[in-house]
Amino acid sequence: MENIYYLLGFCLVCWYFGYIRKVSEAALKHCQHYCDNENLQFIAIARRSSRFKFTKKGGFHLFSLYDFEFSGDRDSCYQGVISLKALKLDRVELPAYRVNNL
Repeated sequence: MENIYYLLGFCLVCWYFGYIRKVSEAALKHCQHYCDNENLQFIAIARRSSRFKFTKKGGFHLFSLYDFEFSGDRDSCYQGVISLKALKLDRVELPAYRVNNL
């Protein structure tokens, strides 16, 4: 009987890693789309944290924070934060950055 619990635990761990990968790909797509719309150069993205969260409005979902690097003038580098609720974009936070005056 305990073999079933081991199998269930293994399946849950595999599902979690697969879902985290799917969320990471969605974050990359959202970040690249945002940078294209704002005329920024996208440099890199990294996951800061992911956790399960429950809210009255959103229900039970995975809340993830990602740090990403971008440039506004193609010379300097800045770091922003993007947050996702499950696979949907929640918020983008950017510091003040220099833009190219062309």
